[in-house]
Amino acid sequence: MSSNLGSIHAAHRRAVTARSPAKVNLQLSVGARRPDGYHNLVTVFHAVGLYDEVVASPGSGRVSVSLSGISDGDVPLGDDNLAVRAALALAEATGVDADVHLELRKTIPVAGGMAGGSADAAAALLACDALWGTHLERHELMALAAGLGADVPFALLGGTAVGLGTGTRLTSALARGRFHWVLAFAEHGLSTAEVYAEYDRLAAIGLEPEVSDALMSALRAGDAVALGRSLSNDLQRAAVSLRPRLRLTLDVGEEYGALGAIVSGSGPTCAFLARDEEHALDLAVALTAADVCRAVARADGPVAGARVVEDTG
Repeated sequence: MSSNLGSIHAAHRRAVTARSPAKVNLQLSVGARRPDGYHNLVTVFHAVGLYDEVVASPGSGRVSVSLSGISDGDVPLGDDNLAVRAALALAEATGVDADVHLELRKTIPVAGGMAGGSADAAAALLACDALWGTHLERHELMALAAGLGADVPFALLGGTAVGLGTGTRLTSALARGRFHWVLAFAEHGLSTAEVYAEYDRLAAIGLEPEVSDALMSALRAGDAVALGRSLSNDLQRAAVSLRPRLRLTLDVGEEYGALGAIVSGSGPTCAFLARDEEHALDLAVALTAADVCRAVARADGPVAGARVVEDTG
């Protein structure tokens, strides 16, 4: 009898699933290194339809984490995991017991310059908020997100947005229509800290960065051709310096007519803007055939930020 009751209890064990998107930086302009070690940034975030999911369910008295989907030995499974830190931050802010198991269902590449860890943190905040019934207001969740990392608030916000400071001061930007992207994933990730260190070594620091008027105009018009011409990333030179093979990946995309080709964030993922869905398919086939990356995916943008997509309670 007790065995049957245990099975029934397990079958009704509540779980909340939240989904959060990857990002591409349409502009990433880097200022001088500050005394605190960070750099002032001007960046234009763009959420694309490549997602991680976090499933939050009752734990065993603590925060634990497991991994499924694509994975990498660099994903931490302890308190240094960004999703775990998000759950702990929410528990501390609301006074609830930090008791949850987080299953990370990963599609966004690890250390790929697409903010996969930040996406996991944003999804964990929403999933735990629903599971624990803490019901924080959106601005309260955004404040917690800002304390976790530069890209976490945008993972909650989604769409297209201008980020200032370290990227956490966000303003939504108008972007008309849909843009078609092809994403080329490298064999191994890149450390953001190493890329910034290489940037500091290579860069001749000039004026403080500003938002690109040409880029914002292209977004407002929904003009993919103009957008492709306006893409920029100050960290690209550093990423290519550390991974020279990225230059070959970018060259192949440009050869096959990409409207724009750019390293996403600190890399090493390369993002290619296509004219339309058919062109995106052609680009994906060409990149795969050229054998210049580990894998290729297609994604549209902009898309919404993190959302709860299932609650079995």
